[in-house]
Amino acid sequence: MNETRMPTASIYAALALVLALPFAAVRADDDRDEIDARRTPPPAVYIDECGGCHAPYPASGLPAASWRTLMSTLDRHFGSDATLAPAETAVVRDWLLANAGRRAANPSAPLRITRTAWFVHEHDEVPASIWRSREIGSAANCGGCHRGADRGAFSERDVRMPRVATPPSSAGAKR
Repeated sequence: MNETRMPTASIYAALALVLALPFAAVRADDDRDEIDARRTPPPAVYIDECGGCHAPYPASGLPAASWRTLMSTLDRHFGSDATLAPAETAVVRDWLLANAGRRAANPSAPLRITRTAWFVHEHDEVPASIWRSREIGSAANCGGCHRGADRGAFSERDVRMPRVATPPSSAGAKR
């Protein structure tokens, strides 16, 4: 009988692949949870128009319901008129909705990424003094710490938080 035998090296390689799959799946899930624009790169109009006033926030930062509301109220966008031409509005809206956050929808459909549970959880170690610092100003200034924010990239590997002077302790202060 003519048997075909698999070389030992091939058996070990196949076994290593099978054993690695669960870890690869976990890593893929971790990557999906990191908020960024890796799904589909943002269109140029989004980077230019929206990024002209603030960081071009990743679409995955808000659920679709939030993006629908924001795109339907551009004439009253946080105190500014951010109206776009109809064709530009369609491109931006379609990209935002296609790449919106897939996490369990927040029933309140927050309009600010900084108010989402995800954002609060990811930034809980950032001291209030950083948010209030002259370099940052507010939690909405992503570019203050995320070096790639202007391109819609928010990797933790590229975070550079400014040093903020801590006020002197009042323990030894004279009264």
